[in-house]
Amino acid sequence: MGHPPDLALRTREPETSAPTLKVRCREIGTADLERIVDMLTEGYQISNRDFWGRRIKRLSEHSPPPGYPKYGFLLECDGTPVGVIFTLFSYVIVNGIRKIRCYPVTWYVARSYRTYAASLASRALKYKDVTYIIGTPIDHVLPILAAQGYVRFCEGRFIAVPALSRQSEPVHVELAAPNLQADSDITPFEVELLSRHTGYGCISLICTNATGKFPFVFHPLRKRGLVPFARLVYCRDFDDFIRFAGAIGRFLVRRGYPFVVLDANGPVRGLVGVYSNNFPKHFKGPDRPRLGDFAYSSRVIFDY
Repeated sequence: MGHPPDLALRTREPETSAPTLKVRCREIGTADLERIVDMLTEGYQISNRDFWGRRIKRLSEHSPPPGYPKYGFLLECDGTPVGVIFTLFSYVIVNGIRKIRCYPVTWYVARSYRTYAASLASRALKYKDVTYIIGTPIDHVLPILAAQGYVRFCEGRFIAVPALSRQSEPVHVELAAPNLQADSDITPFEVELLSRHTGYGCISLICTNATGKFPFVFHPLRKRGLVPFARLVYCRDFDDFIRFAGAIGRFLVRRGYPFVVLDANGPVRGLVGVYSNNFPKHFKGPDRPRLGDFAYSSRVIFDY
């Protein structure tokens, strides 16, 4: 079964002229969820109802910061859903300051109402203090993103075999304990991040050496026809992964994941692997995302 990309304006229905009816955009409520699943199941035609049900369940389990939408925004005509955009709001630490980040995903509008698509997206983008991130949209959405003010911050990805790294520093690698507590090395924010991502099915690690403790999160994936791999979701600094690549790689190999996928702007010096520039990412907002931090993303939470 194919999966919709991170962000794709979907308009597959036969084109007809929009009737003169009341169209409005509002925040999604719990009572809307079943009707949204019906609309998306019919509109995409490549995913069954259970697929969308699983996404709704993950949204229901995710806790956004207070004051931000839990699910996203709905476009409706006379009470009937005709469009939707899901939003994943979370807080992150940027240069020691608490900030808000959002991953918009599943931007769908019925073809008869596509003139309202920009209004739906604008409603989701109304928070000026929020940094929005789009992970690898399909090509025909790129001009729309540019018009909305998005800029590219990541050119592609690097597929590494970290166990083969010869420059790795000695370090002890272990799973983050379920009862992990904040201390002088691990902040309360990182404790929460590690715990939540473990709940999403990620591999949360603590690397320890003479200088301190370093948290890492990897999203393990097993796809039909591909060798299992893990995506780097979080580290404090991209160079930390390079420093400890050998030890981390051997830890992941023992669990069946020989490859690690990294967001990158070119080949990564010090790592063995292959670079591709076919997977760009874009952002809009006050804080340029850094490489090595893809926490609370749609790919992690929706697990595809």
